[in-house]
Amino acid sequence: MAKRLLVGRPLDSARLGDTLLPKRLALPIFCSDPLSSVAYATEEILLILALGGLAVLHLAWWAAAGIVVLLLVVVASYRQTCYAYPGGGGAYVVSSENLGTTAALTAAGALLIDYVMTVAVSVVSGVAALTSAAPALHDQATILSAAAVALLAWMNLRGVRESGRWFAVPTYAFIGVIYLMFAVAAVRMATGTTPRAESAGLPVEQVSVYSGLALVLLGLRAFASGCTALTGVEAISNGVPAFRKPKSRNAAMTLAVMGGFSATMFFGITTLAMLYDVHIAEDPTQLGLPPGTPTATALAQIGRATFGDWHVLFYALQAVTAGVLVLAANTAFNGFPMLASVLARDGFAPRQLVHRGDRLVHSNGVLLLALTAIALIVAFNANLTRLIQLYIIGVFVSFTLSQSGMVRHWRRELANPVAHLTRRERRRIVRRLTINGFGACLTSVVLVIVLISKFTHGAWIVVIAMPLLFAGMKSVRRHYDTVAAEVAIAPGAHPRPLAENHVLVLVSTVNAPSLRALSYAKTLKPASLTALTVAEDPAEAEVLRAGWEAHEIDVPLRVLSTPYRSIVQPLLRHIREAPERGADSVVSVVIPEYVVGHWWEQPLHNQTALRLKARLLFMKNVVVIDVPYRLASARELAAERAKAAAREE
Repeated sequence: MAKRLLVGRPLDSARLGDTLLPKRLALPIFCSDPLSSVAYATEEILLILALGGLAVLHLAWWAAAGIVVLLLVVVASYRQTCYAYPGGGGAYVVSSENLGTTAALTAAGALLIDYVMTVAVSVVSGVAALTSAAPALHDQATILSAAAVALLAWMNLRGVRESGRWFAVPTYAFIGVIYLMFAVAAVRMATGTTPRAESAGLPVEQVSVYSGLALVLLGLRAFASGCTALTGVEAISNGVPAFRKPKSRNAAMTLAVMGGFSATMFFGITTLAMLYDVHIAEDPTQLGLPPGTPTATALAQIGRATFGDWHVLFYALQAVTAGVLVLAANTAFNGFPMLASVLARDGFAPRQLVHRGDRLVHSNGVLLLALTAIALIVAFNANLTRLIQLYIIGVFVSFTLSQSGMVRHWRRELANPVAHLTRRERRRIVRRLTINGFGACLTSVVLVIVLISKFTHGAWIVVIAMPLLFAGMKSVRRHYDTVAAEVAIAPGAHPRPLAENHVLVLVSTVNAPSLRALSYAKTLKPASLTALTVAEDPAEAEVLRAGWEAHEIDVPLRVLSTPYRSIVQPLLRHIREAPERGADSVVSVVIPEYVVGHWWEQPLHNQTALRLKARLLFMKNVVVIDVPYRLASARELAAERAKAAAREE
């Protein structure tokens, strides 16, 4: 009942087609991450450039321009992927088919890490926007962030389409308020009033003198930090199957719309930040403020300066920014479970990740992502500046591998002698090859820049994590291959009858569960049947024997002594030291167990049985059989569930 209230009624597998997304819902579901990244990408550029003081802040123009060009190239490249691979899977599938398993698993590991980082960074950024408007909540950032991740996981467990309706409002509201802010700023500047940020008068003390090569490296580091604006671009190519038909066309169109929104909003925010003289620094003392003083985000300063006395619009901006940043994690909640299911299908991840839950979503993947992201947020104390340094590496690894794989894909298409391509088709393929080739070159260059500039600032953790994840996925596949080879049977093999089945029924007293277990054991038609008990007190053994005789039970009873008061060890020793039996003989251990209806009753029963079963599972030619006996509370619970199921039908 509780599960139904939280998640909703189960959906029939035949209704999977009903969950396909129109473009208006696909945009907030798959693109909330790249759309919302503009809220903090400019700030990350300014944070790095602040190390060089006021004299180098002009480099933000160049960094922003480079990021816009890169964004448009990546969007154009991934549009080709949507058409070439309508089955989804993104960089993993493209790399697997064109570059081999090693490249595919590298891309998959990079994407999985990126999705976890997307959740952590997006949620922490959203909470930062909230605390900018309400500084009193600053100390509760970690708790608020963890709660937001849990809320997102719950919303996604209810289904992709249903969560999409909830996410659409804040995403479209954020886009609307940002463009409204641009319009208000344009009107105010056109009338001769250039707003000034609240931090415009604060000095920005340079941490070190940057000139020559050091200045170039600082600019590249700022560019690398601003590349957070590109996170999540690949999500649509991963989720093409979730679109309505024509899937590839709708996915490509949604990707193009997202690229247009992201590029214009990011460059517009950067432009206003420069015109308003927004000053940002990681250390408040660099701005002449007391240590520990919380400072407003760059977007919050721009909004406050633009809207001026229109406080309602400023708080609306902060509200929709916080909302869309938190919901931006939904991009990962769609991409991570889908990619994990593809990996599990190929044997590189636990098979539980393949299955869909009651609401036709990959529930195990959703839960795994949520728990990992919460652990990361707690480990870094919801510190956005520290978390952002771990970002981007995985993004550009997957970008580069995906585009390189697409280059090989198009080259194979051109070289295919069976295709009989027309001149027009060859020109179209050459155009797509050129786009993906340029994208591969550009993203590989940016990957090197990002790796060098961020390595010593925390990105080394990701550099270590990716090979570990790669090795883990290879180990999982190796395990599954080993198990498959071990349990494989020769052609024409058929079941062989067991020579003997010796049954032991564990009893502690003469009661209904014991008699039920003995009755079941007789149906096995065993070669031998023995009731077995372990007595700590000789008086208890005598009481059991007396009851056995009083009820005239026709099964021999054997009592094991336990001078050291252990119950499990004597039973294991008796089974292990039993007379040698043939290779085709087994010992079946029948254990009566109570079935209870309340969670608090479970610790009160069956603890010895649980310990014994855990040990027996590793013994050769031993079979463990549970014979359940439902207590009144369990019968009442079963009746309630039957009534609830009848009402649902």
